[in-house]
Amino acid sequence: MPTGVAIRDVREQLFDAADRILLTAGPDALTSRAVTTEAGCAKGVLHRHFTDFDAFLADYVLDRVHRMDAQAARLTEAAGTATVVDNVADALTALFGSVAVAIVALVTFRDELRARLRESWPAGVPVLTEGALMIAGYLEDERARGRVPADADVDTLAAILIGTGHLLFADRTGASPEPAAVRHMVSRVLV
Repeated sequence: MPTGVAIRDVREQLFDAADRILLTAGPDALTSRAVTTEAGCAKGVLHRHFTDFDAFLADYVLDRVHRMDAQAARLTEAAGTATVVDNVADALTALFGSVAVAIVALVTFRDELRARLRESWPAGVPVLTEGALMIAGYLEDERARGRVPADADVDTLAAILIGTGHLLFADRTGASPEPAAVRHMVSRVLV
C-alpha cells in the first residue's frame, strides 16, 4: 500500500486479517508480517497502532471476547424457548465454529500473550472463561424458569460444557462435530 494513503478502520482490518490467518493456517502462521500482508498494508501500520506484536495480539483476543456479548444476548433471549439442550448446543456450535478454537490455541501457544492478557484478564483463557460465563448465565435464567433443576450447579455445568465442547471442536483441521454429537454431549452433561 502506498505511503500516505489513509486506511479506514485499521484496527478492524488488522483483526479481520488475524481471523483469516488463524482460521486457514493456525496460530503458528500468525506473525506481524502475515497479518499486515493479509490486511494489505505495510508492516509499519501495525506498529504505529500497537507497541509490539504481543500488544496487538492481546487487543485482538480481547476484542474477539467482547464480540461474544452479542452471542450471549441471543442466548439470554432464547431462555424459555426451544429446549435447553438445543439452545446450549447451538450456542456451543456458534462459539466453537468461530475463530474461538484458534484463539484458544493462540493463547496457549504464546507465553508473552498470556502474560499481557493477565494484565487485564485475571484468570483462564478469555474465550473459554467468557463462554462459561455466558452458558452459566443462560442456565441460571432457565433455572429461574424451572427448566433446569433448582439444585443444579450452573457454574460447574457451564465449565464442563465449555471444556467438553472445546474438546469436540478442538481439531480445527478436521470436520466439525455433527450437530447430533454436540446435542448428545450437552444432554449427557445436563442429565
